[in-house]
Amino acid sequence: MTGKGKTALLIAATLAAGLSQAQAATLDSVKQRGVLKCGVNSGLPGFSNPDDKGAWKGLDVDLCRGISAAVFNDPDKVQYIPLNAKERLTALQSGEIDVLSRNTTWTSSRDTDLGVNFTGINYFDGQGFLIKKDLGVASAKDLDGAAICIQSGTTTELNVADYFRRNGISYSAVVFDTSEQTVQGLEAGRCDVLTSDLSQLYALRIKLSDPDGAVALPEVISKEPLGPAVRQGDDQWFNVVKWTHFAMVNAEELGITKANVDEMKGSENPDIRRLLGEDADFGKGMGLSKDWAYRIIKHVGNYGEIFEANVGQGSPLKIDRGLNALWTEGGLQYAPPVR
Repeated sequence: MTGKGKTALLIAATLAAGLSQAQAATLDSVKQRGVLKCGVNSGLPGFSNPDDKGAWKGLDVDLCRGISAAVFNDPDKVQYIPLNAKERLTALQSGEIDVLSRNTTWTSSRDTDLGVNFTGINYFDGQGFLIKKDLGVASAKDLDGAAICIQSGTTTELNVADYFRRNGISYSAVVFDTSEQTVQGLEAGRCDVLTSDLSQLYALRIKLSDPDGAVALPEVISKEPLGPAVRQGDDQWFNVVKWTHFAMVNAEELGITKANVDEMKGSENPDIRRLLGEDADFGKGMGLSKDWAYRIIKHVGNYGEIFEANVGQGSPLKIDRGLNALWTEGGLQYAPPVR
């Protein structure tokens, strides 16, 4: 072999070793630190919001709890870092957080230009409009000349501009830094309409002094696939976060719940046995224990359980499953098999 050939092989080996180290970096640092740093919304009921005792609750919070359960066999080894829309992706890029689990829309530019990877969709959403009933408007197409409260640093700004331009109507934007400020703007009469993802509108509506006096218009003007994100270049950590969500979805499909997961370990169904770590070890490839999925379900629950408790009929938001129903029930929630 020539000197150039040996040099090329040495460089390739060095790069491979460096890549391997980078891919394991986040999981290793989380384990060594003993806590998961999870970026969440600073206050969005149903998704990520501290309760009256300061404990974080919500659909996005439960994703973080699931990751913690998979890694530590403890759902509470999480440090929640509240972030506004402007801060969230920078915090992930800089390494301030290990995972962003904060009602963030998966878009092409975010996925390709900003050094982050979305690990899946834990909530299928779309942008809508919330108005006070006494405005007397039945359609978004009747909002010509309206003042619209919008949160900066979100996909809603471009969506509104596109929608009004397509329909040949005008509006004036009243822009705020936080979602809390947008609902306060609607309450104070600084705008006629509040626009955001429908899930967020449900959450913000209950903060009004008269929630029953506000209504969402029928139009849904965009696709908003919301999901967690991690930094690019760390495939192992990408897999851990991705399969935490998939484990919850598969558990719901297989009928495995927090209450029956121990009983289900004795099932003869091969899909159940593989998911719960009874047959083969599907955690090894992610740097996790054999019972990684069992831990998630035992401590946090399946996807249907966390949906209903946080945003569904068992919550103040009472959102229908809709697109977030399982694929077997007409929805879009679908997870690859553990096999």
